[in-house]
Amino acid sequence: MNGMNHKEGVQFRRRFIQAGMFSLFKISAAINGAALLVVVYFLVSRGWRAINWTFLTQPPVDSMTKGGILPCIVGTLCLAIGAIAVALPIGVASAIYLNEYARPGRIVRIIRLGINNLAGVPSVVFGLFGLAFFVVYLDMGVSILAGSLTLGALTLPVIIGSTEEALRAVPDTYREASLGLGATKWQTIYRVVLPAALPGILTGTILGISRAAGETAPIMFTAAVFYTPSLPTSIFDEIMALPYHIYVLATAGTDIEATRPLQYGTALVLIVLVLGLNLIAILYRSRLRKKR
Repeated sequence: MNGMNHKEGVQFRRRFIQAGMFSLFKISAAINGAALLVVVYFLVSRGWRAINWTFLTQPPVDSMTKGGILPCIVGTLCLAIGAIAVALPIGVASAIYLNEYARPGRIVRIIRLGINNLAGVPSVVFGLFGLAFFVVYLDMGVSILAGSLTLGALTLPVIIGSTEEALRAVPDTYREASLGLGATKWQTIYRVVLPAALPGILTGTILGISRAAGETAPIMFTAAVFYTPSLPTSIFDEIMALPYHIYVLATAGTDIEATRPLQYGTALVLIVLVLGLNLIAILYRSRLRKKR
C-alpha cells in the first residue's frame, strides 16, 4: 500500500507541475497577444483618420505637415527587399556549410558563438558600421545599396540561426537514403535536405523581413534622408523610409503637434506593411508544408 501511495503521489506531482507549466505558457501567450492587440488598437484608433488615397499616393508637402507618404512606403519596401536579397543567400549558404560540411570543433564553435553574439548587438552599432564601411570607406554614399547591405548584415545572424535549426530538423534518414541511391552530397542537400527544410528557412526570412522593415537606427546613417519627394530610380539614390519618417515627425518636425495624426497614420501603415509581408511569407510556407 505504501508503494502504491508513493507512486500515486509522484504521478500527482508530475501532473500538477505539468498543469502549472501549461498554465504559465498559456498566460504568457495571452499576455503577448493582449499586448499586440493594445498596440494595434492604439494605432488604429489614432491613425485611421489620416489614411486616405492622398496619404498613400502622394509625397509629403508643406514642410511634411500635409500630403502623403508614398516615397516612404516605396523606400521601406526597397530596403526590406534589398536586405533579404543580401542576407538570405549568404545566410542559407553559411548555415549549409556549418551544418552539412564543417567538421565539429573549436573553430565551428567560435563561429557559432560569434553569430549568436551578433544577433544581440544593438542595431545602432550596425548603423555606425554601415556608415563607416559602406557609406564612407566604399564610397557608396547615403543610398539604397548601403542601407540594404547594412540591414542585410543586421538580419544575417537571425537567418543563419533559423536555417541551421531547420537543417538539423531534417531526419538523417533522408540523407542516408539519397546517398544510398547514388546521389552526391550536394545533390542530396539541394534536392532533398533544402526542400524539406524550406518551411523553417522561411520562418527565419519572416523574422528578417520584420526586423529590416522596422529598423530606424541603421538606415538613418546609411540610406534615409529627412525629405525627398521623388521616388528612387537607382540603388545609389537616397530615400525616405517609414521608420525614419515617424522619428522625424515625432522629434524634428516643424510642428510636431500638427503632425500627430500623420505620425500615427504612418506607424499604422508600417504595421500593416510588415504584417502584409509576413502574411505572404506565412501563406507560402503553409503551402509548402501541405505539399510535403
